[in-house]
Amino acid sequence: MLKQSLQYKLLQKLSPQQIQLMKLIQLPTQAFEERLKQEIEENPALDTGKEESDTFEDDMSNEYDDTGTEKIDAEDINIDEYLSDDEIPSYKTQANNYSSDDDEKNVPYAAGTSFHQSLKNQLNTFSLNDEEKSIAEFLVGSIDDSGYIRREILDLVDDLAFTANIFTTEEKVLSVLKKVVHNLDPIGVGARDLKECLIIQLKSKEKNKTRALAINILENAFDHFVKKHYKKLLEKFSISEDELKEVNTEISKLNPKPGSSYSGNNKIAEQIVPDFSIKIIDGELDLTLNSRNVPELHVSKEYNNMLKGYQESNVKTKSQKDAVFFIKQKLDAAKWFIDAIKQRQQTLLVTMNTIMHYQYEYFLTGDERKLKPMILKDIADKINMDVSTVSRVANSKYVSTPYGTKLIKEFFSESMKNDQGEDVSTREIKKILETVIQEEDKKKPLTDEKLSKILKEKGYPIARRTVAKYREQLELPVARLRKEI
Repeated sequence: MLKQSLQYKLLQKLSPQQIQLMKLIQLPTQAFEERLKQEIEENPALDTGKEESDTFEDDMSNEYDDTGTEKIDAEDINIDEYLSDDEIPSYKTQANNYSSDDDEKNVPYAAGTSFHQSLKNQLNTFSLNDEEKSIAEFLVGSIDDSGYIRREILDLVDDLAFTANIFTTEEKVLSVLKKVVHNLDPIGVGARDLKECLIIQLKSKEKNKTRALAINILENAFDHFVKKHYKKLLEKFSISEDELKEVNTEISKLNPKPGSSYSGNNKIAEQIVPDFSIKIIDGELDLTLNSRNVPELHVSKEYNNMLKGYQESNVKTKSQKDAVFFIKQKLDAAKWFIDAIKQRQQTLLVTMNTIMHYQYEYFLTGDERKLKPMILKDIADKINMDVSTVSRVANSKYVSTPYGTKLIKEFFSESMKNDQGEDVSTREIKKILETVIQEEDKKKPLTDEKLSKILKEKGYPIARRTVAKYREQLELPVARLRKEI
């Protein structure tokens, strides 16, 4: 027996304009400026108030110059339709007019030679035969942004054979690695693990008793050292606490990630430009939107005049009609973009203003313990907007405050009950946990169990596993690794 049924689905489909508006809202100030610049370059109907090129009018007059005999009656074109705000310009609805990486933040790259290019350039200072140079260049290309070669030597030998047609041995690759790559700047690049990285740096320095002892400890008791088993180190090497302290100090000066310290590294060097500013004026909070966020744009008068000239003309040629279609598209797009910017500014201000008042006590005092529990829905409900819109504002925008420049999403946190049954922010609890750890006796650091008991005494009934989770989120190591001599 066949059974027929109807199934209804409610689907929400965003228009191309809505999608572009969401993208504009998501962009931080610097990326928004780039997007604005791009739109101005692509649409001559957008006027920034700057002096127009003298050739513009000449170019358009040539466009109207038609020697053809075909005539079109004025009645054939309804000028009001061409200027209608309801019609979507066709080029705005084409997906291929927008690159696939529109969502990415356009931020500047650090100037200068890239990290890997700098390493390759340094190879020219070594006397190498063709095989050695090829191996050295391959090894440099295998170094990650932190400065390490994470792959096994045997795998590198295989890759050299398959990808570079260089047939060599593990011994040869190791030789080039140690004699060449490990002597490149910054010192420590090309290491295969942290132990080797630290030892390379120590061996490059002028020898003294402390450095010799540090190398000995790293080579023969690395696990004891990183796990801070100080008693075992004192016994194994028959040294005093003062000597071990000197070793600790020496090793702490080394760079565990030599690649990331390179000033020319081609990682994205994002320059933070605050989107908002909050100041305290006469005891009250004052919110402003970054002036760089409010461009002065208007529709080109020249383009409007072109349409008026066409409307007033009694005889219209085919080329004039084609030009009007083009002008109409650009004008519609310009009007939409200006309106979208206004909506963006309004959305940003309304959202940030609501966040500021929700966290009023914090912005007045700077005390993170004053941060109230706040989730995206709390703000979305107050401003009658979608949670995704609030998320776009919070995730990518910064606000300048009297206490530093902050990422807005940092003000959001879940809540839990204290021993009085009141809702408190998990951010507040993390701040208290961080303070307790900072003030602990570093010779006898507090375990997660003890931290849990202290928080309970302060009125925050937190389980040990929750303490461990918050500690990890604060990037604080376990008690054993916080121990000092």
